[in-house]
Amino acid sequence: MNLKNIIRRILEKLDMLDKVKEMRTNFNKKRNLTKKYKFENRMKKNNKVCIILAGYKEFLWDIVFLRIKKFIPNDIDVCILSSGKYSEKLSKIAKQNNWSYLSTKRNNVSLIQNIAINLFKSAEFIYKLDEDIFVTDGYFETLMKTYEKCRENGEYRIGFIAPTIPINGFGHMNILKRFGLLDIYEKNFEKPIYALDDTRMLEKEPKAAQFFWGGNGYLPNIDEMNKIVKKDKFGYQICPIRFSIGAILFTREIWENMEFFKVTKKTDMGNDEKQLCEYCLFKSRAMIVSNNAIVGHLAFRQQNTAMKEYFINNKELFNIH
Repeated sequence: MNLKNIIRRILEKLDMLDKVKEMRTNFNKKRNLTKKYKFENRMKKNNKVCIILAGYKEFLWDIVFLRIKKFIPNDIDVCILSSGKYSEKLSKIAKQNNWSYLSTKRNNVSLIQNIAINLFKSAEFIYKLDEDIFVTDGYFETLMKTYEKCRENGEYRIGFIAPTIPINGFGHMNILKRFGLLDIYEKNFEKPIYALDDTRMLEKEPKAAQFFWGGNGYLPNIDEMNKIVKKDKFGYQICPIRFSIGAILFTREIWENMEFFKVTKKTDMGNDEKQLCEYCLFKSRAMIVSNNAIVGHLAFRQQNTAMKEYFINNKELFNIH
């Protein structure tokens, strides 16, 4: 066989591979998307969108959405997502702020995120927030700055960028170190390590969550903490453990390379997190945590009941300062 025929056969195989890849992508689109949704469209077709998973912690909304409204730049589209329900109140919040609102009857967080990202086709960058995340001044800008610096000068391929989150298996260690509280935390709760599971006091003990909200004399409020680290030298760390993705920045390219969040038959809580962290690990994509942005996370599941009461009785800790 001469060289010309070898090249022709290689090209034929490449064409076939492209077709197979296209068929697989189309299959995944059908499997992981649906037309069964309600979309109140106010998109501005920016190259950045912030999607906010909400619908189940209404007691937080007044403060959480006020913070987003105050701190989000004008060049970011916003879309509130409610998986498994339609909320008149969320629809009203979206309308008042000229944001979009997406709801699905089926309760599956992977599905609704896929739909939202697919709808906002102009968005190259996706900020994802949970409804119990309290953003702070400069959050959006700092994550983008960190992304750009890591892309240009970093030693890693980027999976996603996240802020430092005090109530988080990785972030709590950074907070304790930055504010010199490792010994205090160990004395009151447990030896701090980079880890999170349902046996750790950080995840199951309400008083451990309260410790990080600054009502105990050890830490300032979330806004003051953020002001302090914003003045620190630019820095970031690579998270080597599963990261709780309540507040992250990632790209459409990552989502497409993952072939979207895989939709299962279950409600899927936490499956998007599992998939993204696994993708980053197996595709050598770094989970990058900014040292210069701190946001608040109310609590983990086992702490929710007690922390709801704590929030209601201590709103001065959660309001904008």
